[in-house]
Amino acid sequence: MQNENPFNAIPPIVLALVAVIIGVEAMLSMAQQGWIGGRTGIGWRPAAVQDYGMSPRIVAIVFDQGLWTADLLKRFVTYPFIHGSFTHALWGIVLLLALGKYVGEVFHPVAVIILFLACTIGGALVYGLMSPRNVALIGVFPPVYGLIGAYTYLMWLTLGRLGENQLRAFTLIIVLLGIMLVYGMLFGSSPTWIAEIAGFVIGLVIAPVLSPGGWGAFVARVRQRP
Repeated sequence: MQNENPFNAIPPIVLALVAVIIGVEAMLSMAQQGWIGGRTGIGWRPAAVQDYGMSPRIVAIVFDQGLWTADLLKRFVTYPFIHGSFTHALWGIVLLLALGKYVGEVFHPVAVIILFLACTIGGALVYGLMSPRNVALIGVFPPVYGLIGAYTYLMWLTLGRLGENQLRAFTLIIVLLGIMLVYGMLFGSSPTWIAEIAGFVIGLVIAPVLSPGGWGAFVARVRQRP
């Protein structure tokens, strides 16, 4: 009996996103250890955050001053691929693989990309407008929370078909919010949670449109409810 490759079950589009994150993190980690980049390698990660990360200041410059330059706009989509540490990236990769597999098995690959980008850009925009501090936004967590939103919608449908309590679909996000709260109380909170919650809400809202059958199927399901 042949052992099935576990990566065969993960949609290629999700593997492609993970591959980019791994590639960037491998380069930054090796530079931080002094294996590449020489004496300047230790500064590669801070430079990457500076050049590709997102921040409320960037949003203010773009919208208040009207500076719609490529250097500023690219940050809305590049920040998920930059992480603060190897562990930070590892957690993001694990969640992206797990949730991407579940959502990617149901959604079309184009829908997965649209979801990822919408939650990435929308999360950054909401963060930039609402954050009380000018803290850099990096990491794949806002779009991952968008996948959690899509997962929640799919679980809602599944529980509805089984005749079970559909509020259970929100168990995962409630657990994650609880962990986030405890972590913030113990180690101090960062306003980047704003982008993550925004990503979840955006993912939950647009999932009915991106799911198989789109908005028409969603409306039909609503009309069938007693």
